[in-house]
Amino acid sequence: MNSFTDSQGRTWTLTVTVDAIKRVRRLTEIDLLEAVSGRLLERLAGDPVVLCDVLYALCRPEAESKQVTDEDFGRAMAGDAIEQATAALLEALADFFPSRKRQLLKQAGAKLSELEAKVLDHAEAQLSSGAIDAELDRMLKASGDSPGSAPGSSDSTPGP
Repeated sequence: MNSFTDSQGRTWTLTVTVDAIKRVRRLTEIDLLEAVSGRLLERLAGDPVVLCDVLYALCRPEAESKQVTDEDFGRAMAGDAIEQATAALLEALADFFPSRKRQLLKQAGAKLSELEAKVLDHAEAQLSSGAIDAELDRMLKASGDSPGSAPGSSDSTPGP
């Protein structure tokens, strides 16, 4: 079962069926069948607002039974909840398709996760190595400013 927990502690179950795909199309104008091409996965992974719109559309019957509005749902989607929901959505989408497309989607999801991990690792390495600090210093020197060249406050400047 593909489920995730939002930041309010509510558990949501994702099931992709033809009915759910039609509901997502109607409510968001997004076609979940485009997931096989890969572009949709990039869009969902890169835009948490679109992701949450799709998730709410998928969960709408459950949300209505819990009396959770679209706004309430969105307010509860932050941090780890988004990561869990993304993983649950990828699994639910893969489960919808026949075996060959399912394998392709799982591979695409794995590649997307691998790419995201590499980007985060690279950013972390840049931050911890001081490379960003060195680049900022270089840019400041090139512009003629340096970290120590800022004028003092008027309090420290003697008056006439």
